Amino acid sequence: QVQLVESGGGLVQAGGSLRLSCAVSGRTFSNYDMGWFRQAPGKEREFIAAITWNGAATSYADSVKGRFAISRDNLRNTVYLQMNRLLPVDTAVYYCATRSGAYGVVLYETIYDYDFWGQGTQVTVSS
Repeated sequence: QVQLVESGGGLVQAGGSLRLSCAVSGRTFSNYDMGWFRQAPGKEREFIAAITWNGAATSYADSVKGRFAISRDNLRNTVYLQMNRLLPVDTAVYYCATRSGAYGVVLYETIYDYDFWGQGTQVTVSS
């Protein structure tokens, strides 16, 4: 079955950087779009970034645009989220996700677009 495992979270000071990784197994990784989401305590899960199956296009939430970058390595079956200039409001559990359908034709930005999720990794940004 499809499995997603996030790593790279931790505690960082405001202004610092982290890189999250999400390793995917159980399918041909290069055929599927990927996304990153986050959920802070007491809040709904929100979209952060998405990347097409071939890496040709990306999209970002306004709150992270210019600070975060999504990328993928189809040889390593891994998607990354580089997070720079972190703020305390970025504190959340970060999740990667993928779709059941291959070769998406648009960038997918809602939780309802994704069918498989990782267990999440905690990111805490101190002020």
